[in-house]
Amino acid sequence: MLKDRARSHRKNMTQAENRMWYFLRNRRLGGYKFVRELVIGQYIADFACREKKLVVEVDGGQHMLAAEYDKRRTAFLESEGFRVFRVWNNEVFNNTSGVLETILKLLQTETSSR
Repeated sequence: MLKDRARSHRKNMTQAENRMWYFLRNRRLGGYKFVRELVIGQYIADFACREKKLVVEVDGGQHMLAAEYDKRRTAFLESEGFRVFRVWNNEVFNNTSGVLETILKLLQTETSSR
């Protein structure tokens, strides 16, 4: 079941996801509430701010092999009204402040109504 997989993902996050979660949890980024491993349709989003309909995906090398899957996934999430921001693991470690600044800008940017 998808909820069980999401629960398992929460317990077994990658180092990059753990680092990102440190900065997103407890409303640490601009007071915005994030959840991790949110089930949306048939997919599990790494992190999501429901209020602002923003999904943050932390991608490792395996995503280079799954480009088509990621495109379908992003298209579905966007069809559900979410914006998707993808960041590579190395960016999380090497440019944390830049990544967080970009996420904050996305949160503060209003999207057009659908």
